[in-house]
Amino acid sequence: MANYDIDLVVNAAPHIRDKVNTSSIMRDVVLALIPAVVGSVFIFGGKVIVVYLVSIVSSILAEYVGNLLFHKKSSLKDFSAVVTGVLFAMTLPPSSPWWMVVVGAFSGILLGKMIFGGIGSNPFNPALVGRAVLMVSWPTYMTTWDKPRFFIGFPFRILNLDTVTSATPLNVVQLQSYSQLISEFGSKLNLYTSLFFGTVGGSIGETSALLLLIGAIYLFIRKVIDWKIPTFYITTVFVLSFIFGRDPVFSIFAGGLFLGAFFMATDYSSSPITPLGKVYYGIFLGILTVIIRQFAAYPEGVMFSILLGNALVPYFDKVMPRVYGVFPKKEVSK
Repeated sequence: MANYDIDLVVNAAPHIRDKVNTSSIMRDVVLALIPAVVGSVFIFGGKVIVVYLVSIVSSILAEYVGNLLFHKKSSLKDFSAVVTGVLFAMTLPPSSPWWMVVVGAFSGILLGKMIFGGIGSNPFNPALVGRAVLMVSWPTYMTTWDKPRFFIGFPFRILNLDTVTSATPLNVVQLQSYSQLISEFGSKLNLYTSLFFGTVGGSIGETSALLLLIGAIYLFIRKVIDWKIPTFYITTVFVLSFIFGRDPVFSIFAGGLFLGAFFMATDYSSSPITPLGKVYYGIFLGILTVIIRQFAAYPEGVMFSILLGNALVPYFDKVMPRVYGVFPKKEVSK
């Protein structure tokens, strides 16, 4: 019988590797956000560039400070702070003062990320943590919206910080009625068109469903995000809105649903990893969003639903199919 001399090497998982890493994923997310970022400049004006820049720089500085405070190795090369800075800026009103942006960015990075151990360990989405802090601290600033406009000649007016206040569509529905909203836009078609292209009041990066959808398609193609969470999230909002007597098309286009569903609910660190967990997570977010919009004093429910969903992620991950070859205890006892 032949004698074979075989060297066995035992290593810890993972055993299969590819070129995808944290930095490449974060760069893909930044690229996916570019259409919405550029669109927001034309919709609200050059002043939003200031918000973006302050948010990104503050997020990077906050991560640097967090690395020093918690004795972590530098994590700035992974671009996660840049992604958080862009996403956080997109959740803010266009005329947000710079100092408030700084406070929110530092709160999101330090309280929502670094205090838990940095990237990969944070149970909550840092951008939404920063926004939640600002909502509690300065609700007046966070509910003052600009009237959208197609910005022309921005190189000459980049620092023009004039503000024309305007209610968001969800505000109008809550404070007045849906019929009043339709009368303001002239018809449902005009309303849908404005929501789709983004020419409505709202946070900097949430108004254009089209531009967010373009970015989401890019992430799907690059296999950066999974389809389950956003699909079940948006579908649940559509179905429940119809059941509650709300316009389902308006409900999925209005507010921050697309931004939250595609770019925040799918955050790797704060979302489920099991297939069934993602399904139940998306459904939970949809139910909570509609309930908040229907019954709560606040007209939008995306931020609160995602943060609450983040807290329940460990329970959603327990919902998984039975592993082949593993039997329940009562079957084994027999």
